[in-house]
Amino acid sequence: MFSADLAIPALLVAVLSYLAGSVSTAILVCRAMGLEDPRSTGSGNPGATNVLRVGGKLPAALTLLGDALKGFLPVIITTVLVDHPPTIALAALAAFMGHLYPIFFNMQGGKGVATALGTLLGLDMTVGALALLTWLAVSLAFRRSSLAALATFALVPVYLLFEGQQVFAVCFVFIGGFLYYTHRGNIRRLIAGTEPVIGKR
Repeated sequence: MFSADLAIPALLVAVLSYLAGSVSTAILVCRAMGLEDPRSTGSGNPGATNVLRVGGKLPAALTLLGDALKGFLPVIITTVLVDHPPTIALAALAAFMGHLYPIFFNMQGGKGVATALGTLLGLDMTVGALALLTWLAVSLAFRRSSLAALATFALVPVYLLFEGQQVFAVCFVFIGGFLYYTHRGNIRRLIAGTEPVIGKR
């Protein structure tokens, strides 16, 4: 899958994408806006949902955008530079893992939904749009953001297969597995019926 002449470029892509993903938008936005560290308040998760609790809509929107971009940009840049789907998929996976386990912030990352979506939009805009529609439909039907994310990323590999993107589908099997792991607390609350409704704290 990775020939000798692509091994070093692939390694470089993985390292740079991981470092890009390791930039914690939530922490930087909260510092810049004089807010509490999201790791030490609310749910303790440095992601857009907790930033919404900490500081409101504007910092949450900035966090969401930044988290998506740090997944999107490494994939797009790699796509422009290298016409090799496995290397492009590696960029997506590395950026996502950087968000979950950021080297710059003691490996304390977010749950990964926005960054995963950003990588998906970079890999396949059509499937990315379909994922957004899926998330919206499940959110409107059940009013549980975590359930919408879990349902969406369970379907993403299927969507990618229908698009003929087998390599990217395999990538999102791994990404989806990690998303389910980071949402294990949400899954327990969904089963117990105690998961918060969208719009309520």
